[in-house]
Amino acid sequence: MTIAADIDPQTVLRETFGFAGFRGQQQAVVERVLAGNNTLALMPTGAGKSLCYQLPALVRRGTAIVISPLIALMHDQIRAARSVGIRAASMTSADSDNAETARALREGELDLLYVAPERATTQGFQSLLDTLDIALFAIDEAHCVSEWGHDFRPDYRGLAPMLDRFGHVPRLALTATADLRTREDILVQLGIPADGLVKAGFDRPNIAYHIDARGNVAKQIAELIERTPGAGIVYAPSRRGVEDLADKLRTATGRPVGAYHAGLPPEQRARTQADFVASEDMVMVATIAFGMGIDKPDVRFVVHAGLPKSIEAYYQETGRAGRDGDPAQARLFWTANDFSKARQWLADVEPERLPGERARLNALAALVESAGCRRAILLRHFGEDPPETCGNCDNCLDPPSVVDVSEIARKLLSAIYRTGQSFGIGHVEKVLLGREDERVRERAHDKLSVFGILCEEDAPLLRPVMRHLMAHEMLGTTEHGGLSLGPEARPVLRGERDVTIAKPPEKKRRRDRASAVPNPVGDPLFDALREKRKALASEHSVPAYIIFHDSVLRAMAHERPASLSELGRIQGVGAKKLETWGSAFVEVVREFG
Repeated sequence: MTIAADIDPQTVLRETFGFAGFRGQQQAVVERVLAGNNTLALMPTGAGKSLCYQLPALVRRGTAIVISPLIALMHDQIRAARSVGIRAASMTSADSDNAETARALREGELDLLYVAPERATTQGFQSLLDTLDIALFAIDEAHCVSEWGHDFRPDYRGLAPMLDRFGHVPRLALTATADLRTREDILVQLGIPADGLVKAGFDRPNIAYHIDARGNVAKQIAELIERTPGAGIVYAPSRRGVEDLADKLRTATGRPVGAYHAGLPPEQRARTQADFVASEDMVMVATIAFGMGIDKPDVRFVVHAGLPKSIEAYYQETGRAGRDGDPAQARLFWTANDFSKARQWLADVEPERLPGERARLNALAALVESAGCRRAILLRHFGEDPPETCGNCDNCLDPPSVVDVSEIARKLLSAIYRTGQSFGIGHVEKVLLGREDERVRERAHDKLSVFGILCEEDAPLLRPVMRHLMAHEMLGTTEHGGLSLGPEARPVLRGERDVTIAKPPEKKRRRDRASAVPNPVGDPLFDALREKRKALASEHSVPAYIIFHDSVLRAMAHERPASLSELGRIQGVGAKKLETWGSAFVEVVREFG
């Protein structure tokens, strides 16, 4: 595709991408890049970040160089770009045609070139760039440049000298995940002025956030899968956990379930990832190594079977759900032991990074333990001022009551101290409730002043209180798994600090907002359009969403376009897709009269 340098960006938006107008802050970003200004775009996943460099790449003279951290992500984005007629390629260790790509670059035959930071910073690649017209540099996942970011990658630090070598070329940094400190560092590291920040906000209103105590997690997740159509991702904290959970979910749900972690052979990982990208209902159980390289918009749920690393990581990982804008679920299941393990990990953190990492863990504790709006906590963490309620998280849909458990907390801490800070919650619980057994009697714990001081009606609150105390550094664990007092226990024991928790729900399932995509119920035309898309996707070996998103098919079913010109007026139908796929879908519409 060749577009004249003086063409109206709105024309490109309509004819190439099929959109009548920009969304959110896209126009502000595009206008800055077209004017040659360095920019940092802070935009949530699903807000259309890629368009912010793809469109200028078509309007400005030369080739846009896109720096991306993962080969799989590059290849997915290239496939999507080519589907709308953009000439895109990559130069990576996984590509066998790098020499041909270099020739195409020199001949001006590419609109976009994707490279990893490791290649971008080499002298050889920069010598190649010296021979080219460069439209812009786009630095994707720009939070990787900051040591304060949740996913710091040293190779990104080498980009600044390279960018400065081509100082006349505008640079566009893009990220969906950066708190205030991280975004300030990105600006400094990439040489972008403070007024070059364009912030689109972090809210993803289509995602319903739910956080629950973890019990039989395989059963909890299986129940979610059974009532949630569509593809999903389940994050497990270990390789062994991935394989075990995948096996259980396959048996329990009957859905196609894949497993992905770094210990599997590369060819198996690649095959499983390709199957997931192509599928409309597959569930992928994975470690967090999976996801950043996936450009799949129709993921209907993301589940964490354990505690994520930080709020930033949680936001980014849950953001892989619902990128097409349709309703999606984000579920997190956690236990007190998750925090215990995380705080043990802090012992190995460099002293200069310890305060920041500890603050991140405390922020995560506030999120999982809150009785208030989950979305509001997330958005405030990123510096926004959201409403007090969102109407689409568990605590807003079914508000829990808040109870003062200060007395129970003091009794629990006292019992842990008096029994020697070496026993688990089961033993401490027996002591507090006055339940004798051989182990209690052998250690003379039935003679302690704390024996039997907790009444049976408070017993259901004991473990929720323990989870809260562990999340907030009032409790820790020994190397053998016993409970011990944490650094924040003393104010509670002295009565100087109150403890309140959200009262655990009764043994009934909290109300979930319906997470199924709002497809036309019982509409045979919509079903026929999906079948046609599925057949075409299989025939051409591309994921279904590359052809058209569900939202486009819903519009077709509603508008019933009887000609290519009518189909071309639907949002998301650009010239290339109209030419490639239009006739097949118009034919389906005509069959229904």
